[in-house]
Amino acid sequence: MAEIQKNFWVLEGLDGAGTTTQLRNIEAYLTQKGVKVHCTAEPTVHETGRFLRRVLSGEVKVPQSTVAYLFAADRDDHLNNPEYGILSHVAQGEVVVSDRYKFSSLAYQSIGFDFKRVDELNSAFPYPQVVIFIDTPLQSCIDRIDSRGQAKEIYEKLDYQRQVLANYERIFSNLPSGCRLLRIDGSQTKEKIFSDIVRELGI
Repeated sequence: MAEIQKNFWVLEGLDGAGTTTQLRNIEAYLTQKGVKVHCTAEPTVHETGRFLRRVLSGEVKVPQSTVAYLFAADRDDHLNNPEYGILSHVAQGEVVVSDRYKFSSLAYQSIGFDFKRVDELNSAFPYPQVVIFIDTPLQSCIDRIDSRGQAKEIYEKLDYQRQVLANYERIFSNLPSGCRLLRIDGSQTKEKIFSDIVRELGI
């Protein structure tokens, strides 16, 4: 039976879906309500995560299989590090909210690498209590990425994102009991997206 980590929520979506914006909104909202909350993201700000960001930017080129292993290593530290890990924060009574988690690995790294192998690399990691999927139309995501005026990361292309979306649907059709999926319409305004998240979470 899959392990479900209580008080652990995850935001997922295509690149440009707005997960980072909603992470900040959730943090501010819970803090205002007096809830102890720790917000985080993957790749992390720690050593492996910093290297991964160089890979995602295209600065460092490695095989897709290596990317999958790097994400798994970063995630293991992200969960289990006794000083700053997710499980340590949960043990201190905090709600932990992460911008991306193992679902992103399955959705992204399995393109060009075997899905089952990516799944195996992440099989020891617990499922979050809640997955908030911001379901934003593909073209809207690409338009938002283009509007940033920044160099695109290696995955920020329409055809690639189309495959990512198909993988997300595959993953979410097989979530274990106890891991709740909230599918939020990402074509709405940022404010409406957030109000839908709050309503669905019941917070």
